[in-house]
Amino acid sequence: MPTYYFDMKDGVPIRDRVGLEFPTDQLAIEHSKLIAHRFSHEHLVEDRNLWIEVLNESGTEIHREPVYPDLR
Repeated sequence: MPTYYFDMKDGVPIRDRVGLEFPTDQLAIEHSKLIAHRFSHEHLVEDRNLWIEVLNESGTEIHREPVYPDLR
C-alpha cells in the first residue's frame, strides 16, 4: 500500500517524516480533511495561510487542504 505524507505549511513546512498508508489518493485526501478539521477545532490560531499538504511516496503534492477555509 502506498505511503502518504501530511505536511503542515504556513510558509515554513513542518514535515511528516513517518507518513501513513492508504490504498488510494482519495482516501489520503479525505484524511487530510480530517486532520485540518481537528486542528482548526483544537487550536485557536486562525492562520489563513495554514495548509495540510498531501504528498505521495515520490514527494509529489497531490492535494492541499486549508486548515481555516472560512478565512480564505
